[in-house]
Amino acid sequence: MQRKPLTQYKAIFFDVGDTLMTIPAARVIMQQFLASRSFHRGQEQIGELFTEAFRLFYYGKQLDPFEACTPESDRTFWMKLYDYILKKLGVEEEKWTEEQIHVCCHELYDLFTAPQQYALFEDVEESLLAFKGKGLQLGIISNFAPTLRSILEYKGILHHFDPVIVSTEVGLEKPDPAIFRLALERAKLAPEDVLYIGDHDRNDIWAPAQVGIDAVKIKRYDYHSGDGILSLRELLQDAK
Repeated sequence: MQRKPLTQYKAIFFDVGDTLMTIPAARVIMQQFLASRSFHRGQEQIGELFTEAFRLFYYGKQLDPFEACTPESDRTFWMKLYDYILKKLGVEEEKWTEEQIHVCCHELYDLFTAPQQYALFEDVEESLLAFKGKGLQLGIISNFAPTLRSILEYKGILHHFDPVIVSTEVGLEKPDPAIFRLALERAKLAPEDVLYIGDHDRNDIWAPAQVGIDAVKIKRYDYHSGDGILSLRELLQDAK
C-alpha cells in the first residue's frame, strides 16, 4: 500500500457504505421485519447469511464489461441479495410464493436505504473536521441508492463533501474507472492530488489506481483482509 504523506494531497475522497457509515442493527431490522410477517428466525442465522451474501454478491461482484448504473439496476442488485438471504432462511418451505418474496425484497430495499437505519463509524465526524482543518477538500464516490444525499444530510455530514458522486445519479458504477475520472473533472483536480479511502479491493483500490489515484483500504470488519487501516485516525497520525 503506497501513499504519500497526507500533506502532499489536496483532497481525500471516500466510499460511503462500510467506510463512513454502516447499518449497525441490520440483523435486528430484518428479524423484526420478518417477524411482522409471521416468519421467525434468529439474529445469529440472519447475521451469518448477511455476511455470506455480501461476500458472494458484493465483494465477489464483477463488472466487466462495465454496465450502466441506474436506480433500477441498483434495486435489482440488492433485491437479488435479499432474495438469496430469504430463500436460505427457508421462506419457500414456509410456502411463500415468488410474488410474496419479490414484494418482500422490494420492501427490504426501501427499508435498508432509509436514512434512519444508518450510523456513522465513531471516528468519522472528528476525522472529517480534522481533514478539513488541514485544508483538504473532501469528496464522495459511492455505489449507492439515490437516497445517499438524504442519508448524508440526515447524519449531518453532507455539507463537508464536494463533489458527491453517486453511481445511481451519474450512470457510472465502481469499479468502472470512469466514475473516478468524472470526480476529478468535477473537482478540477489532478489524480496525484487525491487520496481515496474505501473498503473494497476492486472498487476502491484497483479502480482508482487505473486513473492514477492513490488509495487506502479501510478494514471495518474482521472479514476485511489484506493491508489497510482500521480507522481514519491512522491517516491523521501519519500527518503529525
